[in-house]
Amino acid sequence: MHDEAYMAMAMDLARQAADAGEVPVGAIVVCQGEVVGRGFNQPIGRHDPTAHAEVVALRDAAARVGNYRLPGCELFVTLEPCMMCAGAMMHARIGRIVYGARDPKTGVAGSVLDLFEETRLNHHARIEGGVLADECSRMLSEFFALRRVMARQKA
Repeated sequence: MHDEAYMAMAMDLARQAADAGEVPVGAIVVCQGEVVGRGFNQPIGRHDPTAHAEVVALRDAAARVGNYRLPGCELFVTLEPCMMCAGAMMHARIGRIVYGARDPKTGVAGSVLDLFEETRLNHHARIEGGVLADECSRMLSEFFALRRVMARQKA
């Protein structure tokens, strides 16, 4: 399967987040060509600030694989990872991270910081950004535009 196909799967999960009223971010973990972890944003519904799509997908993958380390696995996510998620990926030893849209406010794979290039840290993953970036960005923009309209209607 190609990166675009995996990102499309992550986008399907992001739509589930949007349907639940969460910021539409989805993630999957792939090990040796098999999807072993899936997640979408759920911090509101779970009352859990750590329930970002990436963390949910990592937890799912670790449970399925039976190990919290996921060396050689790839993580596909629709939005550039934040600091918390990047740290979780490093601890899991994810080998490659592929993201869709850049996040100029909290992204740490090159936008605000680049934690994955920090030489003082002991794990480094390969990063590839911009896969289906326009589609991922559009989904986020449409979600927030709708949210603003709904807020104005309530006011």
